[in-house]
Parts: sequence; C-alpha cells; structure tokens
Amino acid sequence: MATQPSSQPTTLLIGARIKALREERKLSQDDLARLFGFKDRQTISAIETGERKVSAEELILAVEKLGAPLDYFTNPFVLVGEGKFNWRQMNVSDVRLSAYERSAGRWIAAFRTIAPQVGRAAPLLRRALGLTKRSTYEDAMAAGERFAAEFALGDVPATRLAEAMERELGVLVLMVEATDGVSGAACRLPELDVILINRHEVAGRRHFDLAHELFHILTWDAMPPEYSETASEVSSNRVEQLANNFASALLMPAATLDRFGDWSALPAAELPARLNAAATELQVSSPALKWRLVALDRLKLAAAKAVSDATLRNNGRAHAAEPAPPALFSRPFMEVLALAIDEGRVSARRAAGLLDLTIEDLGELFAVHGVASPVDL
Repeated sequence: MATQPSSQPTTLLIGARIKALREERKLSQDDLARLFGFKDRQTISAIETGERKVSAEELILAVEKLGAPLDYFTNPFVLVGEGKFNWRQMNVSDVRLSAYERSAGRWIAAFRTIAPQVGRAAPLLRRALGLTKRSTYEDAMAAGERFAAEFALGDVPATRLAEAMERELGVLVLMVEATDGVSGAACRLPELDVILINRHEVAGRRHFDLAHELFHILTWDAMPPEYSETASEVSSNRVEQLANNFASALLMPAATLDRFGDWSALPAAELPARLNAAATELQVSSPALKWRLVALDRLKLAAAKAVSDATLRNNGRAHAAEPAPPALFSRPFMEVLALAIDEGRVSARRAAGLLDLTIEDLGELFAVHGVASPVDL
C-alpha cells in the first residue's frame, strides 16, 4: 500500500511563505522579530531559510499578526514567494498578469508537490548553456544548432522539442488556456523548471515561444530574465536578442535549411511563396524563417526587406483554419495526476478543482492524453 504523504506542511514551505508576506508588507526581519516577540532577527532569518521550525503557536501568531489565512502558510498547492517567472505577453496589465499567475501557480505547485510522491522527482542536476550577456549572437545560434543536433530533433525540430525537454531535461511543459495577450512563460522553482505555452497561439508562435523560454531556463542563473517581456521576435533587450537567436537556430538549423535549395537565386516574385511553404513545413512563422536566412547570409537583407509582411501573414494562409490546438497541459502532467489520484494522495474532485475543470472534463482529458483514468470519472 502506498505511504500517505505527511499532512504537516514543510519547514521550508512555511518559511518561504513568511518571507514572501514580510517582503510584500515591506517589513524588515527586525520588524517581524518584534512582531513575534523574538529577541533578534536571526530567529526570523532561520525560519525563512528553513533552518528553524515554526511551532503551532507561532503559526497561529503569524495568522493573527500578519492578517493572512492559515491556508496561505500551509497549502502546498499554491505558489507564494517560491517561483520566479518570465512572461511573454502583449499589452497585459500587471493586475491581469498577477491574477493569471496565481491560477498557473496552482498547476505548477500541484505538480511540484505530487510528482516526487509518485516517483517522478525532478532531475538532481540541471543543464545549462555556457552563455552570458557577453556572448555573441553567433554563440547563441551555435548553441541552438548544437541543442537540435545533440537531442536528435530531426528535420523538423519543432515537432520533437517539447518531448525532448520533458524526457531529457525534466522540464515540465504545459499547454494552457492563457489570459488574452499572454503567449507563454517560464517558471523557475528551486526544484523544478516549467514552461507554459498558450495553446491557442498559431503553431509557429507556440514553437518559437517554447524554444525562446527554453533559452531562459538554460541560462537563468547566468542572466536571469525580466519578469515580463514583449512577445516579439525583435527586441532591444540583449538577453531577449540572444534568446531569439537561440530559438531561431534550434528550430531552423542550417543543415535543415540546406534542403530547400539556394534562396539567393530565387526571383523576388517567388520568394514569398517559397518562404511560406518552407515555414509551414518546419512549423515556424514565415517572418522568423526570413530573418533566420538573413542571419545565415542565405538571403540578402535588401531582398528580405522587399518581401511584404502582408504576404507572409499566417504563412500565406488567408482564411485557412489552423489545426486544432494541442490538448490542455501535457501527458506527463496528467500521468502524475492519475497516479496521485490512484494512490489516494489527492481526490479526483480536488484535482479537477486545481485544473479549473469539472470531474467529467478531467476524465475526458485523461482519455485525450491516452492516460488510463484512475477512477470511474
């Protein structure tokens, strides 16, 4: 029989929540020590780093003195002060972004908590790219090419990237219903890396965002990304420029582009159609392909500028419907959830609530991902 997880919140969890609330209230450790009646701030420091446990009486005191519900300090299925985000968005207000982050935080926190309990712990070691802000765009492109080659992403890297990230790197990739204007995000926790992708974006945008956020995951310590960035393939921010070059090279390696022939020899009138056809085959956007060819000197800058953006919009598809979006979340995510329900670590009703689904929707989502339903839903 499976061992039930302890109902007691971890010392690290409570400490992180206390620190987050202290910083939100703009209190110093000395202020908090006085509030709790401690002699010095060292006790607060030890609590926040998890070196000292918080007694039941002190936890109740935190609820009273800081005006936060007990659930704030003890619920493992929320993220409070533990995750760092990088959001790719267009004109999304801070208020809407914060509200959506709270929702996304529940999915991430649920996986973070449950996965180790069902034998799916994150890798012990994290991969990293040897790049810094001083690296050149050529360095970033070379890293993207190497990633595609080393992880055997094949002739159309976009189709195998998410699987490689999950299988080889232990990165959780979730396809989500995002608030309007959000393309995706990367989230770094002490023990887990997560990438969220708006599943309703066109395929080319989804794949570029995925590769772009992968760059941030692999360089987070060397060059932490901004909390929020404009979702664009053009940026004035050095780190974002490096990320864009990495993503373009990963999705469109030079060897892959070779099989499309000599781009510089194409008549100008034929160039838009060829760009659209090749981009559709590679599951990237036509503008991204155009500028990748320029970066490789396969297409002259003047020729690229002469191609109207209108002819490349939606890869030349005027009114053609996009294929159905990918299913919500991901198979690894749903496998962990199914195991947790099956072992009694979380109820089906609570799991559905965490995902903002009905019980019936949860059952259908298991089926869509080819995961055996743990109970009769």
